Amino acid sequence: MTPAAPPPGASPDWPADAIEVGRIVDAWGIKGWVKVVPFASDPQALFSSRRWFVLPPEAGGIARPVVAESYPPILKVKQSREHGGAVVAQVQDVTDRSGAEALRGARLFVGRASFPTAGDGEYYWVDLIGLQVVNREGAALGSVVGLLDTGAHSVLRVAPEDGGEERLIPFVGAYIDDVSLEARLIRVDWGLDY
Repeated sequence: MTPAAPPPGASPDWPADAIEVGRIVDAWGIKGWVKVVPFASDPQALFSSRRWFVLPPEAGGIARPVVAESYPPILKVKQSREHGGAVVAQVQDVTDRSGAEALRGARLFVGRASFPTAGDGEYYWVDLIGLQVVNREGAALGSVVGLLDTGAHSVLRVAPEDGGEERLIPFVGAYIDDVSLEARLIRVDWGLDY
């Protein structure tokens, strides 16, 4: 993961290792709470920080019923909890439904350094993207360009350096021999002809 420069309009406190972790999709209730759809099945990254950094939605994103001049650069989280597959949160200075609706579509970011520590054999997807993949024979298969969640397990999307066809490798013990974040390398039991 390479730290990127803060995007235009970002807060001066923008973390160099900012990762998008969710989006505000609606107001929740009448007291200014917001409903957030997290980008992970376990939303601990949202709970790991009391400050969410904010960017507006991309063009063509979620329509907002209330016209606001701009999104605040940072939301200070007072309370948050899981609710029916989403996260609901009360943020400072938002006290009514209209204020929460004005945040609809906001993209939420948290510094990667504030994520909870992953357990042994557990990895954040963002840490796997960009790692080189080699098989047991040492042949380079490419680099991880993304992951898919199939419900049962994750699948690595591996793109070869020559621009050939992407490989899909199940991220399970039967195929993954070793992951080294330090060496930026994943060793797999996967043939070149698979």
